Amino acid sequence: MSDTDTDTDTTTDTTETDTILVTSLEKSTGKTAIALALARLARERGEDVGYMKPKGTRLQSNVGKTLDEDPMFARELLDLDAEMHDLEPVVYSPTFIEQAIRGRENPDELRDRVREAFETLAADHDRVFLEGGGRLELGGIVDLTDADVADLLDARVLLVAPYEVPGDVDDVLAAAEVLGDHLDGVVFNDVADAVYDQLENEVVPFLEGQDIPVYGVLPTERTLSGVTVGDLADELGANLLVEGETDAYVERFSVGAMGADSALRHFRRTKNAAVITGGDRAELQTAALEAPGVRCLILTGGHRPSGAILGQAAEKDLPVLLVNTDTLTTIERAEDVVRSGRTRDERTVDRMEELLSNHADVDAILGE
Repeated sequence: MSDTDTDTDTTTDTTETDTILVTSLEKSTGKTAIALALARLARERGEDVGYMKPKGTRLQSNVGKTLDEDPMFARELLDLDAEMHDLEPVVYSPTFIEQAIRGRENPDELRDRVREAFETLAADHDRVFLEGGGRLELGGIVDLTDADVADLLDARVLLVAPYEVPGDVDDVLAAAEVLGDHLDGVVFNDVADAVYDQLENEVVPFLEGQDIPVYGVLPTERTLSGVTVGDLADELGANLLVEGETDAYVERFSVGAMGADSALRHFRRTKNAAVITGGDRAELQTAALEAPGVRCLILTGGHRPSGAILGQAAEKDLPVLLVNTDTLTTIERAEDVVRSGRTRDERTVDRMEELLSNHADVDAILGE
């Protein structure tokens, strides 16, 4: 921490504005959708709500005056009359990080900037929802981790956590240690059916026995965990050779880089997948067309497949996408689309409102 932190009390007095910081253990846990859904639920109860993302991390570009997509979406969704420099006071871009490492960013000045922006927003609202930066430790270079922000703005923290195996509880306990008294409770999101009962019946009682309230366990929702073939094609800038069922959801990717026999066995074990392979790999394309869990073919390298392949795909109503990038680049871009929730829109927040209302204690989260 900076030397002056021990000498000056920089905590904001927010006695008239309830402040909730929605943070997460890792990226793409549904943090934005949960923050905005809670804001709308609070507004439906008659509250005047505001939003702020102190550190802009979901950037549209890596250099210059970039803007985070989340505050822009929040301003539109919540119809906020606020300036972007207040909604996103720190643009946490790669360029910013490099400057901070070189000592060209002053942590105290940045904290002042965040506090002043918050005070501007809080003056007009009963409650302000803050969105964290994607993972707890992000911002440590300039003393602006989510724990630091909670301290600075006297916010209570809602931790959004994933859950797949019992060992994931270690991460929740570590986060509780870091957040200290600011941690208000936990919401588990995107929980698969296979582990839902274990989480509710064993893990939740354990955490509550550790004085860590669990406010909800939200089940996996296909429309929130995947991306439609049509949206995927748009994001990749793909040429749609066969239109097919573009409303089908893709939740994972399978790479065709093995022999045809092995590929067919592999593809048959997958579900709701897009197969990514070279446009010149006809044997792998044929194998993918025979697998029931494949939702589309993404062909790389700009190589157009044979008419026979396109004809088979059309018969099966299976979309075929053609991109000019190589297979590795395409995989990285496609996975980023699913991870970053590029299909986020008002319908996503609508569905998250329903999930919170049905599977979480919204009253407890809002402190009512």
